[in-house]
Amino acid sequence: MNPPDPDREEMLRLSAGEDGALDLLMERWKDRVTSYLYRMCGNDSVANDLAEETFVQLYQSRGKYRKDGRFSSWLFGIAANLARHHLRWKGRHPTTRLEESPEPFSEENPGSTAESRERSEAVRKAVSALPEDLRSVLVLSEYQDLTQAEIADIAGCTVKAVERRLSRARELLRRDLAAYLNG
Repeated sequence: MNPPDPDREEMLRLSAGEDGALDLLMERWKDRVTSYLYRMCGNDSVANDLAEETFVQLYQSRGKYRKDGRFSSWLFGIAANLARHHLRWKGRHPTTRLEESPEPFSEENPGSTAESRERSEAVRKAVSALPEDLRSVLVLSEYQDLTQAEIADIAGCTVKAVERRLSRARELLRRDLAAYLNG
């Protein structure tokens, strides 16, 4: 039996035709879904658009919600599919991206802020460079705090496959970020 899922009741209300439950679910989950999608796609605007589409699809498929499944797994499954489709589309339709403007320096300690920003950017780039299947499980584990069983459900694979993908992703990140880890 699955542990209690606080969002299950809201999803059941939505499935039963109480459309107001969608507002509560969006309020609870929009930031996490957007954060996940940003880490998958690397673009704020795309992440926001895909997050909105995630909730549109959640609403449209509300009648298909499995009453015994975890809401978070179902929601991130929708978001993961949208991210995969977007990344495939982007691979077939490459564009040149304008560089985002950097954040302003902190007046208290500009050197520390610059180092922190540089380190954060290196991590973001290294995570973005991971293959989609490795990036997805890493983001769901490290940034969304989902269990390996939940990630396996979202990714449509076994828990053992999730363990291997996480291990491989971390190995690649250690290699790519060695300069930051050793320095």
